[in-house]
Amino acid sequence: MPEIKEKIRVLSVLVEDAPNTLTKVSGAIRRRGFHVRGISVGPSSQPGRFRITLQVDHGHAEADQVRKQLERLVEVVEVEDLTGDHVHSRELIVAKVAASELDALLKRGAKVLSTAADGTTVEFSGEREEVGDFVDELTRHGIVDVARSGPVVMRRTQ
Repeated sequence: MPEIKEKIRVLSVLVEDAPNTLTKVSGAIRRRGFHVRGISVGPSSQPGRFRITLQVDHGHAEADQVRKQLERLVEVVEVEDLTGDHVHSRELIVAKVAASELDALLKRGAKVLSTAADGTTVEFSGEREEVGDFVDELTRHGIVDVARSGPVVMRRTQ
């Protein structure tokens, strides 16, 4: 069976920092039935504004529809499609694992945050695929608890 390539679009949305902005943005996406694979929200370099990074699971035409829906919102200042651009892209995972499984995770690049009787808490950051592989590794080693961030993406400067 041929492998189906995921169509992940990365949108960077600059919005006004106002009550209900995230609700309005997510509502615009939900009404159109788009599948969001990842989302992160954080401050921007502009006071009073923050940046929402979305990974949308669809092709170019669908991403254009998402963009148009978002641009209609008063709170949205700018929408950029970063798909295909040269970007820095990172995700973070924090997980508690059994101490006996620690060496394999440290070899993959995990960093220890804390150690307790019920397990060791580690962090790992990387590109989406790297973090996905790390999660797969965690499942083989018995996760006690896990939290994963959404994407943080910034266009590379030349």
